Amino acid sequence: MFQFPLRIFRRPSAVTPRASTRLRLRRGHLGRCGAIPLALLLLATPALASGLEPRPGWSVHNSDKSYQTLLQDLKTAVRSAGMGLVTEAGPTGAAAARGISLPGNRVLGVFRNDFAVAVLGLSTAAMIEAPIRFYVTEGADGRATLAYKTPTHVFAPYVPEAGPELTTIATELDRIFAEIAGTALR
Repeated sequence: MFQFPLRIFRRPSAVTPRASTRLRLRRGHLGRCGAIPLALLLLATPALASGLEPRPGWSVHNSDKSYQTLLQDLKTAVRSAGMGLVTEAGPTGAAAARGISLPGNRVLGVFRNDFAVAVLGLSTAAMIEAPIRFYVTEGADGRATLAYKTPTHVFAPYVPEAGPELTTIATELDRIFAEIAGTALR
């Protein structure tokens, strides 16, 4: 039976010279080697918080609309396209309750039951990707960006298992998501 070696992090009750050296080395190693990656991570944090850039499989649209306006227009466009708003989440409100100010940031999960049934009939694993998400972010200038991963990109890893019918469904979803995005951005 495998036992997780938590004991290496506890001080031995009877400190032998060998145990004492092992603890000292372990502490020193973490102190020297752990500080450098931590410092690099902290220095890189502003780069991680930059705006959304186009990337493979993503559709990214900068907008002249405010964050709140684009978010509301997206919700309206989802309903107009006959799709369902399945999930909605973002850290902005919860952070504000903790006294932290963040730019607008919201993820909306969008799908429809007939697509869910069809995808599930082809691949149980592919349903982990539903709902497919729209991402609305607020830039420093107050303008919003709308982004989403295209459904064909999201479902591509499951096509070998599910067959070409999954590509057909994803292509139809691509059309619907592009329509939703276009309507929301107008």
